[in-house]
Amino acid sequence: MNYLAHLWLAQHNTNSRVGNLLGDFCRGVDLTQQPPAVLAGLYNHRAVDWFTDQALEVQQARQLFSPAMRRFAPVALDLFFDHLLIRHWAEWNQQPFLPYKTQLYLQLQLELPQMPTGMAAVLQKVVQQDWFGSYASVQGIQQAVRALALRGQRTGLYAAIADELPQLQPHIEPLFLRFIPRLQQFVEQAAIEQSPDQAKARYISATGKDQSRQA
Repeated sequence: MNYLAHLWLAQHNTNSRVGNLLGDFCRGVDLTQQPPAVLAGLYNHRAVDWFTDQALEVQQARQLFSPAMRRFAPVALDLFFDHLLIRHWAEWNQQPFLPYKTQLYLQLQLELPQMPTGMAAVLQKVVQQDWFGSYASVQGIQQAVRALALRGQRTGLYAAIADELPQLQPHIEPLFLRFIPRLQQFVEQAAIEQSPDQAKARYISATGKDQSRQA
């Protein structure tokens, strides 16, 4: 899952938002210096990623891409799932997406000082360049996927997988709509952030994984 989905699945407080985003920015970060509530959010992020990778609907969605593109499908799907979350926002949220996004941006701006430097730099771009607003269109997701190519050596391949997204949407969308309620139920039942001091134990119980070497 990508940034928007992780924030959407987080609790409505600063430590949870920072922790649930930290899962994508852990490299080089001394996790022993993070508050228990932030680490609980990090464990929730990891549990969400674990469940997503295991989900049959996600595995089926990855197989829809052409064989040459499948190794890049997880990255493209992470972004595309943010688009589909926005597209079907009203099915799971009472607050419309636009005011939610505006409020979320304000919160993230205030929380930048609590984030590791690299993470804060990316989230500042998210807010200033309105990444989540661009994710509302398929074209915005295609642009985001192609932008990833500029950071690596696979420019042509990322461009090609972006080109496949519009034609795959009718097939990916019903899989996403079946997957999201199951993901929500998993997060609720795991209750990893309910008691920050028990977050690691709840994570292990929910996933069967022990990441003691990571946090």
